Amino acid sequence: MTKDEFETLLIRGAFETDPTTGALTPPIYQTATYKQFELGVEQRFDYSRSANPTRALLEDRIALLEEGRYGYAFSSGMAAITAVLCLFRSGDEILVPRDLYGGTLRLLDAHFKNFGMNWRAVDTTDPDSLGRAFSSSTRAIILESPTNPTLRVSDIAAVCEIARSRKVLSIVDNTFLTPYFQRPITMGADIVIHSATKYLAGHNDVLAGLVVLNDETLAEQFLMIQKSTGGVLPPFDSYLLLRGMKTLAVRLDRESESALAIAKWLLSRQEATHVYYPGLETDPGYAINSRQAGSAGGLLSFDLDEKHDIKKFTSSLELFTLAESLGSVESMACHPATMSHASISAEMREEMGISYRLIRLAVGLEGLPHLIRDLEKAFDASKL
Repeated sequence: MTKDEFETLLIRGAFETDPTTGALTPPIYQTATYKQFELGVEQRFDYSRSANPTRALLEDRIALLEEGRYGYAFSSGMAAITAVLCLFRSGDEILVPRDLYGGTLRLLDAHFKNFGMNWRAVDTTDPDSLGRAFSSSTRAIILESPTNPTLRVSDIAAVCEIARSRKVLSIVDNTFLTPYFQRPITMGADIVIHSATKYLAGHNDVLAGLVVLNDETLAEQFLMIQKSTGGVLPPFDSYLLLRGMKTLAVRLDRESESALAIAKWLLSRQEATHVYYPGLETDPGYAINSRQAGSAGGLLSFDLDEKHDIKKFTSSLELFTLAESLGSVESMACHPATMSHASISAEMREEMGISYRLIRLAVGLEGLPHLIRDLEKAFDASKL
């Protein structure tokens, strides 16, 4: 799919105009149930937990954008991941990256372990060692590329091929780059997940999760999970997400451009002892990310040197709001050790490369000179 085709699908995909009224904006079907026109005759819409026209349009559109066949919308990214994990059973093992998002690790460790499912962290950036990591009980591998928050890049096609050769499902969280920059289904992934709260929605006004599949048998199984567990996205939230997605391309172009400029600026600053951003030619993941993705996205991280106070730095920021999320038009800063990955032990965070001095920046649409000035002022204010 070309960039132009993708941009058109963002606006027109799966919907042209409302056939009844000619409305350009999709109707919000704010209904819980539907009239049954004949006893015993199945119809597509009967109860909104099973299907809703507004949500169905969103699900069709994300499937088109990811170049998959089946889309599913949930009430949050974690609800989407929970539904995906319901595909597995007691005794199954899930492989995950060493620096997986803290919420996913918490879900696996604090909840699904209670049902006899196990997980194990592996180095997904090294295909050779990854190939040796599979066991007889491994049933899936969850992949983030780039990872959260150290932005390590894995070769998605290589990982998916290894998984396929061992008859294991490959699950890719594509939240950070979205289908605008990266489409894992086209690289062999079985399942793609989004926290659509982030870049897809883009305006900090909705919680949502999306899943895309390509296999019909798996899709039938997953549809039953969605119906049974019931964590679906409501109609109004589906509308908000559809509206936010229309500007995805222009937002991400600007945000990734600014993120690269800030990453290069941080490289010149002694306050940043290490900059994590796969758009930098010096980054270990640069070559792979350049090959499989259209950009490195709008997110970067750096380690603040010991001559600066972390709390003073974050409290001195004005345009980079200290907040848990990312991917919005507003720029945000996150301290993973006490925020996104706070539920993980200090020892595990150390193994993941998440130090107390790590700061994650989600670059928004504010003026680039203003964002750089904001960081500069925070550096000055936090000197010890």
